[in-house]
Order: sequence, then C-alpha cells, then structure tokens
Amino acid sequence: MKGLRLFIAEHSAYFVFHALLTVFILSLYWLDGFRNIDTAVYSVVMVVLLTTLFLTARFINRRAFYNAILRHPDKMDNLLTRTAKSPEPREVERFAHESYALYEREVQALYEEKSRHETFMNQWVHQMKTPLSVITLLLQEDEIDRAAIGTETDRIRRGLETVLLNARLGTFERDLHVGRADLGALVREVISDHKKLFISNRVYPEAAVEDGLTVTTDPKWMKTIIAQFITNAVKYSPEPGSRVHFTADRTEEGIRLTVRDEGIGIPASDLNRVTKAFFTGENGRLTGESTGMGLFIAKEVCDQLGHRLEIRSTPGEGTAVSVLFTDQHEEEKRESDADRRD
Repeated sequence: MKGLRLFIAEHSAYFVFHALLTVFILSLYWLDGFRNIDTAVYSVVMVVLLTTLFLTARFINRRAFYNAILRHPDKMDNLLTRTAKSPEPREVERFAHESYALYEREVQALYEEKSRHETFMNQWVHQMKTPLSVITLLLQEDEIDRAAIGTETDRIRRGLETVLLNARLGTFERDLHVGRADLGALVREVISDHKKLFISNRVYPEAAVEDGLTVTTDPKWMKTIIAQFITNAVKYSPEPGSRVHFTADRTEEGIRLTVRDEGIGIPASDLNRVTKAFFTGENGRLTGESTGMGLFIAKEVCDQLGHRLEIRSTPGEGTAVSVLFTDQHEEEKRESDADRRD
C-alpha cells in the first residue's frame, strides 16, 4: 500500500497533464465543429483505459523497487540489493551503491587513523615511563646529574614532537607553506638543534651541502624530516665516534639530499617495510625504543610535499636515507628565463 501511494504521488503531475491534454484535444475538435458526443465519450474511455493499463504495468515493474526503498533495513546488506528493472531506478541503485562504497572507504580510513593513533599513544606512553623513571632516580641522588637529566628531557621532548606530528598529519594541508628554501641552511639548523643528541651519544655530523642550493619545499616540515633521519642515524649508530654524513647533489631528476650513517644498517627483509606505520623490524626489537612511526611520518610528509623518499642500506655498514626534490630543474629553468628577460 505504501508503494502504491508513493507511485501515485510520483505520477500525480502526469495524471494532471494527461487530463489537461485530453480536455485540450476534445476542445480543439469541438471548436472545429466535430461535436459527436458518442465519439468524445469513447475517446475519453479509451484514453482512461490505455493510461490505466500503462500505469498498472509501470507500477508492477517498479513495485519491487518501491518495496526495497520503503522498508526499514535491519542491516547494511539490505541496502545493496538490486531490484530495479527500469533505467531510472537502476541508475538510482547504482548511485546508492557507489555512495555506500565511498562512505565505507571513508569510514575505514577514519577507523584506521583512529586505531593508528590509539596504538601509537599506547606505545608512546609506555616508552615515556623510562625517561621519567630515570629522572626520578637521578633526583633522589645527593648530587644531581644535570647532563643526564637533560638527556632524558630531550628524549621526552622528541617523543612529544612525534606525537604532535602524528596528530597534524590528518590536517597537513592546513599547515603547509611551500616556498624556496636554502637546503644547506636547513641542514645546519637541524644539526645545531640536535647537537646535544650528537654529543651525548658521541656521534658526529659531517655536512657537505653547498650554500645557495635552493629547493621548493615547506621548510618547517623539511626540518622535521631531517630531524627524524638524525634521530634514527644516532639511535642505530652504537659505536662511539661514528659519523653521520649530510650530502646534497644535483642529478638528472633533481636535487637529492642524503643522510648517511655508519650504523648497524637495515636487514634486506625489512627494507621495504620500514616506512609502514608501527613497523619496527629487527633493529627496533634490539633497541626496544622504536615506535615504528618515524620513517612512516617522513614518508607521509614527503608524499604530501611531492618529494621522493629513498632508502638504501647494507647491514653492518650503515643506512642512507635520501629525499629527492624532483621539480628543481623546472624551477631553475623558469628562474633562468626570468633572468634573461630582465
């Protein structure tokens, strides 16, 4: 019954139009002098009969579709049934199915992001217990070791920065300011910010990035990426006196910035998975301090900025992580053309 009411409501304009059209045609014949009442009544009866038969067949053809959209679904699978037989309802069903698929993908993405955030927070809270416990023990001693407390405070600060970065990935576009930046200045600034980390671990940076080498990027996010490379390089360089090398060179594809350490390296079986969220691999299990989020965040940021992240490693010899700025030749060509015009 609900389906019939919906059908009548949907075709009410059709009924009115058909009635007006019949009256118009009869009036036209009447004014033209054709005034046979029997013929007029016969014409009206035939119009009503044929219209009724047409609408009845149309209702039967659409009845399953009406029943499907009028019932209250008890599960999502009921929304994915295909009952339409005519073109318009079929297109409505196709649109509904595609909309549901889009909705399902968005829900899945939100669920994965929420799950990732919860997992990361649980790991981070667990790891922060260690520096807090160390600081508590140091404060109980008669002579406070300020250097040791400073080291543990830096660990907490870096952990907080990672949490904030993970939270900001979801709204990356709101915090994006792309421009031309001096790559050498960026590297030196990040090295200076992490000098305490280098000193406390007796690992030494060696920067060989020429001045005036400019790239198109977001300086703040780029410093974040380099900082993550430094943290990993220091963490996995257990030998005192190890070096972390910073180099930049021009290639046919663009400008490549490379951070290479002399640490334990990454096993070949882990190399293709180190940019996955929460993947710690063999090295992470050895140190016990890896969240598996550092290179994941770096990869996400590089993808958003249009840079290519490359990782090469040899176990026992070290790891080289590179960022390729692939748009530099085009930028330099435009600048060169502008200089020639001036």
